[in-house]
Amino acid sequence: MPTTMTISLPDDMKAFIEQRIKGGRYSSVSEFIRQLVREDQKRAEQEKLERMWTEGIESGQPIRANDKYWEDMRKRVQARVAARKSNGSRK
Repeated sequence: MPTTMTISLPDDMKAFIEQRIKGGRYSSVSEFIRQLVREDQKRAEQEKLERMWTEGIESGQPIRANDKYWEDMRKRVQARVAARKSNGSRK
């Protein structure tokens, strides 16, 4: 269920958002902000994965990627894709 949030912006940022909407890529301020949040969420997720990858490499522990590992990975990715589709995310 959508929630309302009020934000304050300097005039130049407000004008920038209005230009983006007039340009046709976004239909509303809300759509523009939602896309920015989605992109930031994706960036944060990527940063987390990179940290985990680095920690794993630096730990010196071997990664055992057997058939079960890859099957579990495939299921997790499919579940994540399905969740994004059901939430209306474009990416």
